[in-house]
Amino acid sequence: MRQKLLIALSAALVLAAGMAPAREDLVLAIGGEPETGFDPMTGWGSYGNPLFQSTLLKRGPALETLPDLATEWRLSEDRRVWTITIRPDARFSDGRPVRAQDVAFTFRTAREAAGPLDLSVMEGAEAVDDRTLRITLSRPWITFAETFYSLGIVPEAGYGPGYGRAPVGSGPYRFVSWSEGGQLIVARNDDYYGKKPAFRQITFLFTGADGGLAAARAGAAQMVAVPPQLAEAVPSGFHAVSARTVDNRGISLPFTPPHEEAGRQVGNPVTSDPAIRRAINLWLDRALIVDVALEGHGTPAFGPADGLPWGGDAPFAPDGDAARATLDQAGWLPGPDGVRVRGGTRAAFAINYPAGDATRQALAETVAELLHPLGIAAVAKGGSWQSIGRVMHVEPVVFGFGSHSPYQVYALYSGRLQGVEYLNPTFYANPEVDALFDRAQAAESLEASYPLWAEAAQHYGTAGDNAWAWLVNLDHVYLVDDCLDLGPLQVEPHGHGWPITAGISEWRWTCE
Repeated sequence: MRQKLLIALSAALVLAAGMAPAREDLVLAIGGEPETGFDPMTGWGSYGNPLFQSTLLKRGPALETLPDLATEWRLSEDRRVWTITIRPDARFSDGRPVRAQDVAFTFRTAREAAGPLDLSVMEGAEAVDDRTLRITLSRPWITFAETFYSLGIVPEAGYGPGYGRAPVGSGPYRFVSWSEGGQLIVARNDDYYGKKPAFRQITFLFTGADGGLAAARAGAAQMVAVPPQLAEAVPSGFHAVSARTVDNRGISLPFTPPHEEAGRQVGNPVTSDPAIRRAINLWLDRALIVDVALEGHGTPAFGPADGLPWGGDAPFAPDGDAARATLDQAGWLPGPDGVRVRGGTRAAFAINYPAGDATRQALAETVAELLHPLGIAAVAKGGSWQSIGRVMHVEPVVFGFGSHSPYQVYALYSGRLQGVEYLNPTFYANPEVDALFDRAQAAESLEASYPLWAEAAQHYGTAGDNAWAWLVNLDHVYLVDDCLDLGPLQVEPHGHGWPITAGISEWRWTCE
């Protein structure tokens, strides 16, 4: 009965949009409905493609830098002033031209909003003329350039409190309507300056994976994003597409001994020992974790930026003998119940995960089981994010990250960000790492900074402090109509769903 209701709901949504699946129209069920709407100031587009809005720069399939609104961009010799020229032919979907004043307004507003993009280093953004923008930073900070790829540009004259629910932008699609919890309808922006998408109209269904699958089986949707557990449920006439990602999951390992800092408890008596952290990383069979917890739909993770030029963490095979020897030499010896003990402290801790996340639960439970033969008594513990927030500085947590920017590495390992919201929750600090980060931030370009970020990984990663136990990079699995060609795919960041639309102008319908 529930399946029939889902099919009926999906079909009704399509009919309500006044369309049926056709060569120029698509229905997608890829999830990712934003709680705060489609406003870049509140996070829309920070993981993936903002769709309605243009960005200054964009990334190609190989993550190479390509121009978008910007035609030229240069950084001053003191690394503090960006001068950017924008293209003359861009228009917002309401017909108004995109000017440098709109770009400056967007950056100033984003800084004041203090959303997920960190613009705190920006001192000012001003339009020199209609096509030239100047952004001034308080200090060299090369990862500020990430905002050029991810901050969607909004119109100064058309931005206000209701913008997120009726956005105006200069991207490849324009907003038509949004029924919260139901569907979003977008139409091709025929004034778009870039390559025109092939599809005239797209409806996004927010019915969940089960509802999306039901719609696909009923012929009412052409693409569905599914979790690994549903990756084999391919409807007739569809095929599975697994997008490679840096959408990683790892276990934080509180880095310091227990103490109080700024009125809160931090640190853990077990994971603060480098021998424990090293042994965990040596012991865990990440390929087995992918098979058990993800049903094979992922890859082993050894760091937070595997395969990216700033990653620096090298893959390695598990080594159980070395893990045991590491603990033995550090004085962690098996007790009567098999759990290792040192100085009266048992090698025991909880692994926290958000209770509504089946994938993180599977990872926590799998890792807990795998650690028992090593003599570490780990217990998976589900809870709300609110409850996790109360213990995340003293107990391990299954976290998820993944970005196209090296700022992600800075956010996880900078000693200056210890315990700032969800940044550096382990209170990790290493002066050598911070010094390399400073040099990277002062580089002349993002590309020039990559070797320095990678060098830092030799200190914070598995060759050094073993500050985290990174486990897996998730595959983003999509069930796609056999007639829909998605073209080349990027390595996707954290956030299943919207990142697939980064190449939307390349999508084609291949059937007559």
